[in-house]
Amino acid sequence: MEKKRAQILLIEDDPIMAGSLRQRFKLEGYDLELCQTVSAAKAWLKEHTPDLVLSDIRLPDGSGAELFLQQLENALDMPAWLFMTGYGSIEQAVELVRLGATDYIAKPFDLDQLIERIDRLLSQSPVCDHSTLGISEQMILLDSTLRHAINFDAPLLITGETGVGKEVIARYIHQLYCHQQGRDLPFEAVNCAAIPETLVESELFGHEKGAFTGADRQHKGVFERAGDGVVFLDEIGDMPLLAQAKLLRVLQERTFYRVGGEQPLTTAARLVFATHADLNALVEQQQFREDLLYRINTLHMEIPPLRERPDDIIWLANRIMNDLSAQYGLKRLAPSTVQFLLRHSWPGNVRELRNTLERAFMLCPGEVIQPADLRLPISEIPDTEMDKGALKPYLEACEKGYLINALKIHRGRVSETARHLGISRKTLWDKMKKYGIDREQVRTL
Repeated sequence: MEKKRAQILLIEDDPIMAGSLRQRFKLEGYDLELCQTVSAAKAWLKEHTPDLVLSDIRLPDGSGAELFLQQLENALDMPAWLFMTGYGSIEQAVELVRLGATDYIAKPFDLDQLIERIDRLLSQSPVCDHSTLGISEQMILLDSTLRHAINFDAPLLITGETGVGKEVIARYIHQLYCHQQGRDLPFEAVNCAAIPETLVESELFGHEKGAFTGADRQHKGVFERAGDGVVFLDEIGDMPLLAQAKLLRVLQERTFYRVGGEQPLTTAARLVFATHADLNALVEQQQFREDLLYRINTLHMEIPPLRERPDDIIWLANRIMNDLSAQYGLKRLAPSTVQFLLRHSWPGNVRELRNTLERAFMLCPGEVIQPADLRLPISEIPDTEMDKGALKPYLEACEKGYLINALKIHRGRVSETARHLGISRKTLWDKMKKYGIDREQVRTL
């Protein structure tokens, strides 16, 4: 996105800060709209959708955090949202990022650093804007690795539990590859576990007319249909041994034969494989060829389960809700439901999250999805006071959970936890007292 086309909404009540930022953004070529209050920003956002919102948290008539959460619940197209925060609000800013804000920057900040960060957010190409994999450190690193790996024509193996999004990653690789080549390319996907053993070779390599009973015409397999695009073989661990041998030939020589054919064919397709199985264990059980494993494991990407990247839960939920709202009409998640989503362990990973939200969306009689609408274990539902939808108890519940987790990581050591959080021991003690947090109990969690 070119700077002259990018519009920024600045929400800042300090006239000196606002003036400085207005002058610098003008020099940088950005179109800037300034609002000094929450109410003014709320009114402006009803009529406009900027490319980025740069907001203070503390404002004269309310909180920038409250405005963000309201927009998150009601808007179908959320802009990038960058918070400016003072030292005392860093914890709140971190929590807001976990709930879907893009980032935060602590005051006082270097103006060049802020501009550089905004440049980076707004200068990404469309394929990058719509294909981001998550906001957790794990997924950001994975995204960066994939962008580097796309420059090398080597097989790529994606592993991870069922439901983590292996095909999503494969399609993302396809997007990156198309973007790199500057043209649309085919994407051919095959689930090896879903094809009868007798038809695997035909589906992969094609067959000639009369090659077997029922082959009444020539059939092109996925390698032929893909051309120089991408072939994605999911659940590669379930491929029969005979087909594995023929696949090895494709990897080594880039040639194959249709079933019943005598003329060798070539392929220039990029090859992506995926499995939830332990391929090394399958090799030991002689169910998977060791030489094939070496070939497909050139570039290996492990997708962590959703429970190990909780920062992505609300990020994903918001996107799923936006998709559903755009298709069926606006609905939103109650703050208590957001807390419930964060508490659930998601053994089915992203697939379970999507299915849960789709079911809740269809069964919820109103516009606000409550925890009970999710039809998940009732023992995990947060306190009923959250159902009132009030922002204060919601943010307090977020802060309490954040503090408990930090204390748990540091085994209840208050001084160490306070240093990690960037607050004083007294502040942490006061907050623990406020929320009834017992450090001895935290140590046993």
